[in-house]
Amino acid sequence: MLRLTGAWIWDFWLADDGRSFHLYFLKAPHHIGDPDERHWNASIGHATSPDLADWTVVCDAVTPSDRPAFDDIATWTGSVVRGRDGTWFMFYTGACSREGTLRQRIGLATSADLYYWSKHPGSPVLESDPRWYVQLPDVLPPDEAWRDPWVFADPGGDGWHMLLTARACYGPADQRGVIGHARSHDLIHWQAQPPLSRPGAGFAHLEVPQAEVVQGCPVLVFSCLAADLSDERRQAGTGGGIWCLPCKSLLGPFNLTQAVRITDESLYSGRLIRDRAGRWVMLAFRNRGPDGHFTGELADPMPIRWATDDNALKLDIVAATMAPAASTDISRSSLTAQHGRSPNGTDNS
Repeated sequence: MLRLTGAWIWDFWLADDGRSFHLYFLKAPHHIGDPDERHWNASIGHATSPDLADWTVVCDAVTPSDRPAFDDIATWTGSVVRGRDGTWFMFYTGACSREGTLRQRIGLATSADLYYWSKHPGSPVLESDPRWYVQLPDVLPPDEAWRDPWVFADPGGDGWHMLLTARACYGPADQRGVIGHARSHDLIHWQAQPPLSRPGAGFAHLEVPQAEVVQGCPVLVFSCLAADLSDERRQAGTGGGIWCLPCKSLLGPFNLTQAVRITDESLYSGRLIRDRAGRWVMLAFRNRGPDGHFTGELADPMPIRWATDDNALKLDIVAATMAPAASTDISRSSLTAQHGRSPNGTDNS
């Protein structure tokens, strides 16, 4: 696990250079007082580990730029991939003081070693497209929702894909959450695409999406709190937490009405990764303690697996956390078959 003495940790993402696991995480200092204010005081911290459990904190990776800039108030959740030339690319969310953080754009930083990052001069590299996604001035509270980029190579070798937390420009106000999509051939020039899911599935947004193939089965993982579920879902007694959706491919299509919650709100921002033994595990941050207050620390890795039993797919999460173990059955028939240097590690130029 990872707990900072003077700061909260929440959303995070991971990279693996073959020797060490690299954890990039959002952090905000305790001295701001209210943990709900952490989003407007966020920078991207960095820690390394040989085993996903013992973490050593190193210099920060990315911090907000000087004003005015698209990321001058906060740098939020992202992902890291390695380009074909060996360069590491970090995609992250930027929020701007000029727009009161209502608009969100995707920034890019690059590194040769995963420690020292230079913001790309072309940032932001992606904005939402009003043909499919809500934009200012039509944005619904609390924000535009164009964040949490998850980038991966096209399975067929045709460039790169980005999944995003997004909100459609139509549909019931409390059910506009969709999986946004963008494409690139070089990791620098990006074009927004139509969403990979439809609004109306009961989610106001779907945070920190990730798509992986776990033991041969493609799966989408995302997070959503009860406060961001539709009235219909809440009235039915559905709670928030980490959700999963088995699917036909890493690009869906994602029928979010079939998504299943696999943790409660004590854990959030679940991330899948293989450990050194090749086993799939999930990491998440501890969101709420038994007293209901925000915790803000990283939990230990939790073994995770799909197991077939007759005509069902079973996802087991077992770990020594404050949250109880969760087990979910999903019918198979339901499947819709990084180099400038600065004291904090970032060149913000």
